[in-house]
Amino acid sequence: MNPTKITPETWRTFGSAVLTFVFFWDLIRRYCPPELRLYFERSGRRISGFFNPTIQISIHEYIGSHMKSHEAYGMVEAYLSISSSKDAKKLKAEMAKENEAELVLSMDENEKTTDEFNGAQVVWISGKVPSPPQTTSFPYYREPEKRYYKLKFHRRYKKLITESYLEHVMKTGKDRIQARSRQRRLYTNGHSKSYWSHIAFEHPATFETLAMEQEKKEEIIEDLLSFTKSRDFYKRIGKAWKRGYLLYGPPGTGKSTMIAAMANFLDYDVYDFELTSVKNNTELRKLLAETTSRSIIVIEDIDCSLDLTGERKKKMEKSGETDTEITKKPSSRRDREAESGSQVTLSGLLNFIDGLWSSCARERLIVFTTNHVEKLDPALTRRGRMDKHIEFSYCKFEGFKVLAKNYLNLEEHPVFGSIQELMEKVKITPADVAEILMPKSAKEGPEECLQSLIHALEVQAKETNNVAAAAARENHEELVIELNRMDSQGSRN
Repeated sequence: MNPTKITPETWRTFGSAVLTFVFFWDLIRRYCPPELRLYFERSGRRISGFFNPTIQISIHEYIGSHMKSHEAYGMVEAYLSISSSKDAKKLKAEMAKENEAELVLSMDENEKTTDEFNGAQVVWISGKVPSPPQTTSFPYYREPEKRYYKLKFHRRYKKLITESYLEHVMKTGKDRIQARSRQRRLYTNGHSKSYWSHIAFEHPATFETLAMEQEKKEEIIEDLLSFTKSRDFYKRIGKAWKRGYLLYGPPGTGKSTMIAAMANFLDYDVYDFELTSVKNNTELRKLLAETTSRSIIVIEDIDCSLDLTGERKKKMEKSGETDTEITKKPSSRRDREAESGSQVTLSGLLNFIDGLWSSCARERLIVFTTNHVEKLDPALTRRGRMDKHIEFSYCKFEGFKVLAKNYLNLEEHPVFGSIQELMEKVKITPADVAEILMPKSAKEGPEECLQSLIHALEVQAKETNNVAAAAARENHEELVIELNRMDSQGSRN
């Protein structure tokens, strides 16, 4: 039939055929047995597939009911950041990690782009599944939107796409990620969230700028490098590829800065775990399952996060009360918040560290920090859970030299000798030294900053001597009283 000579009679015949088909199809749906109806539906799909030769592959951002991040999604996203700028009309821009003046472009949601591989034309489509509505049971929880990519191609290219093209996409995307084209991410579950949110991780700390003895820094660097190269070793001994670090010491000694330096050195993302925002062990496992490989999971001030230190057991032994009775009588604001909020237990946290759930991702560091290591339960800090313990003490002269280089661009100065002598007599944190060395105005130069530090050290040394002298006097007075008591008792005898 010549399409240029379609008559009204032809249209009437076509419309009648369509109406007849719809009529019989409705009869089949209403009155046919389920088995026969299923047969017709399958036949309909086969007929539809015959006329529509397109094959579709979906790659979602999360997999599983626990919303574990899908590594393939990140690789596809990185791959499309290279090719999508060719013909996509809607792009999103992110800052390049190594060069802040450079933008990395990638395909925005609900956009599509084409690609070619060995003569095969493919189409990539980005989209997202809207978040389900909030429920009355959890009014403050809203599940994040789930993004995905769809790959469409002609069925004649199925073997080429599934066997070669997808492998090419994964390899190119992985290389793109390893080339550090994107910012690392800092994740948090704070503000009563049961899912992760993130921002760009831009902390500038490095091991070179860390105020710590060089020998100690080299020891930590060697340990980190050994861990990243030990995949086969961990597999051979049957352990999850993870390592635990316990950072302990007084406040202001550089524990958080060390974590940032480790992340920058290894090029890992950071998950800042806020335990008090986690309702129970089930939610803890859910959050853990969402973390990715090549990451650092951090719980800062673990002794202050929850009642996980064994103090509850000691209270029960002293008072004879039961665990339920103590729970009913919170002794502080923090205890009341813990009672009304998180119900994470020590056993749940231990399973998070080295139980079955600890193997849900590979190549991860688990880092705990504390100001009072003596308060932690031994089950939490034993080797195998916290494999390496790193003590952060008060600032030594070698650490001061690093800070002088960072803040004043000085490697040597005539007053360094005096500062070294004073630092051997007093305890001062790297944070305090850094604050004193930081110029307060444009007129304040290195000389004034160093003199301010010397003055602060001298004042603290004097206070330390006064405290020591007062303690000595008190001890002497107690000794004299005790001797007099013994003489008096001897005279009566």
